[in-house]
Amino acid sequence: MFAVNTLLLALSLYAAGCDAAPTQEAHSSKGYDYIVVGGGTAGLALSTRLSQGLRDSSILVIEAGPAALDELGINVPGKKGSTLGTKYDWNFTTTPQESVKNRVFAQNRGKVLGGSSAINLLTYDRASEHEYDAFEQVGNPGWNWTTFLEMMKRSENFTSKNTEWYGDAGVNTNGPIHGTINRIIPTHQDGWIPTMNRLGIETNKEYLGGNLLGVSYSPNSIDPTHYNRSYSANSYLPLAGPQLTVMTEKIVAKVNMKEDGCGYRASGVTLTDGTFIAARREVILSAGSFQSPGLLEHSGIGNRAILAKAGVEQLIDLPGVGENLQDHIRIQSTYQVKKNYTSIDILRYNPEYAAEQLQLWVDGKLSLYDYAGSGYSFMTWKQAIGNDSELLALAQAVVGTSTNPALKKKLEWMSDPTIPQLEVIMSDGYTGVKGYPAPGTPLYGEGFFSLIAAIMHPLSHGSVHINSSDPLAKPIIDPNYLSNEHDLQAAIAAIKKCRQIALTPPLRDVWVSEYEPGLNNVNTDQEWKDFVLNTTLTIYHPVGTCAMLPRGDGGVVDPKLRVYGTNNLRVVDASIMPVLMSAHMQTAVYGVAEMAAEIIINDARGH
Repeated sequence: MFAVNTLLLALSLYAAGCDAAPTQEAHSSKGYDYIVVGGGTAGLALSTRLSQGLRDSSILVIEAGPAALDELGINVPGKKGSTLGTKYDWNFTTTPQESVKNRVFAQNRGKVLGGSSAINLLTYDRASEHEYDAFEQVGNPGWNWTTFLEMMKRSENFTSKNTEWYGDAGVNTNGPIHGTINRIIPTHQDGWIPTMNRLGIETNKEYLGGNLLGVSYSPNSIDPTHYNRSYSANSYLPLAGPQLTVMTEKIVAKVNMKEDGCGYRASGVTLTDGTFIAARREVILSAGSFQSPGLLEHSGIGNRAILAKAGVEQLIDLPGVGENLQDHIRIQSTYQVKKNYTSIDILRYNPEYAAEQLQLWVDGKLSLYDYAGSGYSFMTWKQAIGNDSELLALAQAVVGTSTNPALKKKLEWMSDPTIPQLEVIMSDGYTGVKGYPAPGTPLYGEGFFSLIAAIMHPLSHGSVHINSSDPLAKPIIDPNYLSNEHDLQAAIAAIKKCRQIALTPPLRDVWVSEYEPGLNNVNTDQEWKDFVLNTTLTIYHPVGTCAMLPRGDGGVVDPKLRVYGTNNLRVVDASIMPVLMSAHMQTAVYGVAEMAAEIIINDARGH
């Protein structure tokens, strides 16, 4: 309670006369009190909490995709990744990335009820304490570790508390989203923790409590009742009050804005079919880091030059819209396991076995399809490579005299011994760029495991913008991956670390060959560089494009998540995060939704 009261006190500094009830015109319009655009991770969590806290208010969620609550590709943990590139995915891509041999990267985002929480790879973790404190330090009173942890905990039902692989730090057991440590850990993964221990990385069984450093078996967002995915559509939404309406397979073209004495007020939204839906109190964008900025731009909010080029009249000059795009990059190596181990790859090449295992899952019995990921490790560069002075010097050269708050924070974090800079995941099965061996080739039918490395604080920043007045046109996404020497050398160090881990016993004892990149193929500096440029991918954690920062620092929303220049338009999703943190995104996104619900409910009650 203390943390929540502290939040409200801090945020009260931002209260103004324009927070008063909407005008009479809005009250008299037919429509809904609150319209939430996007029924994804944040959108459904937020709207559910609003329906619980504002029982006299009507709430509408508009989702572009279908419901798909019974889709096996979504619900079955072992089918994670199978919905990428399907009708449940927006199937966005980047512009050709000049610094990465002009490669075009996939930018998968959920186009389904539940959004990316329906199609992500289920990882459930948290960043370090100091990273959450940074939200407050860059200009957002009340957004700190103490307060935000309570908000994240509201979302979770952690079912592995006080078990073999977790203690009790920083977790809750009565929220909607289940987190559990996988009950299937492949035998060839038994050496994961001893190997990392041998390399100086200590076991950490309290990694949700503010200290992520170490090696562990990490939880996934899985409900152990039936071992199905736990996500916003099947975990939050059933808790909603009757005044919540969910509209699926409808796309919002823009937010309708009207000028009043306090700036601009959102009067409602227009769908792509021309339908107007009035909002009596607020419009809230929860369309994600790639689409919330575009909705603002289509509504006349953004950089004048970009809007003019797209043929959109500017209403509010807000040049930070769509800027500050940050994302984790990943690179991976793969290893063929010995014949006496069974990899999850068996589900690829043995259809009879796969059918049997799927039926076991359907029947609620132990199944290989229960498996998601489990082996995780987070480390500083000093822990990973020893002498980190060269990487730090490269980072200092990139940041230079920049006043960008995110860049300055990332540089500061590189000297903080409590903040991870590198993540390495041991994932069962083949995950890479080369592709699983094709039928008829010698290695078809073999099993593999993968080591996936992710750079936690890359210094490459990009943008996402519209370039057309057509709301159905895809956004122009330019993350600028590997656009500086620090990020390139960090990726090289990361993939070298993967090989070192694989070559260290006892993990070395379970595989027979390095399938990718190949022990005989990549060894020289140039070969490592080429491998990085040819195979680096994203791990799909875009943030920052509607940054919660002071307006003068390129901010788009204030600490109450209101868009600058408006009095009833907010953004609630990963796009508001001002700095890319270590760890995966979903627990933080649920925390943003819970924080937003607290703010909006108290605004409505006049607190």
